[in-house]
Amino acid sequence: MMVLLKIMAIMALGFIAFQDFKERRVFWFLFPLLALLMTSIHFLYSPLTTIYFYHILLNLLAVLLVLTLVFLYTRLVQKKKFVDHSLGLGDMLLFIGLAMAFPTVTFLILFTSSLFCSLIAFFALKGRSTHATIPLAGLMGLFFSMAIGYSLFFEHPSLYIF
Repeated sequence: MMVLLKIMAIMALGFIAFQDFKERRVFWFLFPLLALLMTSIHFLYSPLTTIYFYHILLNLLAVLLVLTLVFLYTRLVQKKKFVDHSLGLGDMLLFIGLAMAFPTVTFLILFTSSLFCSLIAFFALKGRSTHATIPLAGLMGLFFSMAIGYSLFFEHPSLYIF
């Protein structure tokens, strides 16, 4: 059951990445599907329901903090609109879906690492892209699909250690 859920999550992340790279638009239903799959995986690994909800709450607060800081920077410093300038709606929905995926420490490490790797990948591939924007949801989708793929084959270290 767990293997099937992880494979489906990897496929959803792959579709998100493909669409974001190709069109810079992602089908909206992939985000709730991803959130449902990731929530199911995380819940099945959780020893207690209260710990599970505690992790999701902390992860969502971390995402809210990041979005708030980016919003304030965009509006106050750059004096531009937030959505589709700094972040796309798909990027924000992916952040929320991924917040359901892991315990807080794991989420913060993977989330930060995926942002950093996305920035490096964007600069490395900048000359080959026809778009001026970063396909953040796509790059993060690839990163998280690799992390989940790793957890399919190797349980140590576990991504779900509390």
